[in-house]
Amino acid sequence: MTAVAEHHHADVSGGWLRAATFGAMDGLVTNIALIAGVGGGGVDRGTLVLTGVAGLVAGAISMGIGEYTSVRTQNEQVAAELTKELRELRLNPEGEADELVGMWVARGLPEPLARQVADVLKEHPDQALRVHAQEELGVVPDELPSPWTAAGSSFVCFAVGALIPLLTYLLGFDSLWLALAVGGLGLFVAGAVVGRFTARPWWSGGLRQLVLGALAAAATYGIGVLIGVGVS
Repeated sequence: MTAVAEHHHADVSGGWLRAATFGAMDGLVTNIALIAGVGGGGVDRGTLVLTGVAGLVAGAISMGIGEYTSVRTQNEQVAAELTKELRELRLNPEGEADELVGMWVARGLPEPLARQVADVLKEHPDQALRVHAQEELGVVPDELPSPWTAAGSSFVCFAVGALIPLLTYLLGFDSLWLALAVGGLGLFVAGAVVGRFTARPWWSGGLRQLVLGALAAAATYGIGVLIGVGVS
C-alpha cells in the first residue's frame, strides 16, 4: 500500500505573516532613511538617537493601528457579504445552485456532476455558504485573519526593524555609516528570510530589499545634506 505524502501550506490568508513582513521591512526602511536624513543634516548623536526612537515608537503605533483597522474592516465587509449570501441561499436555493453549476461548468467540470454536487449542497446550508464564499468571494469564512494578530505582529516587527539601525548609536558608537551598514545588513537578512517563505532565492530577496533601502537612504541623506547646508 502506497503511503500518501503529507504536505503543509504556508499562511497565505493575509494574517500574521503579511503584517509581520511588512512591519519589519517598513521599520527598517523608515528608520534607515530617517537616520540617513537627519545624519546628513549634521545633527549631533543625541538628536539623532531621539529622532530614531521617536520614529520607532510613532511608526510602530501607526502600523499596529493601521493593520487592526484594515483587517477589521475587511472582515466586517466579508461578514456583510456572507450575511447577504446566506439570505440568498435561503430565499433562492435553486438560483444559487445554478450559479455554482455555471461556474464549475465554465471551469471544465461535466454539467451532470456539477449539478449533482450543487444539489447535495442545497441540503447542507453551512457547507453551501462555505462553497459560495470560496467561489464568489475568494475567502474561507472560518479562516479569516485576526485583526489583533495582524496589529500585534506589525507593531512588534516594525519596532524590531526600526531598532536595528539605532543599535550602534545605543551601544556608544558615533558613526552614521556604521549605523547605515548595520541597517543594510538587517535589510538583507530580512529579505533573505522572506525569500525562504516564498521559495525565492534567499540572495535575490536579500539584494532586492537592500537596494530598495539604499535608494530610500540615499534620497533622504541628500535632502538632509541640502537642508543642513542651507540652514547653516
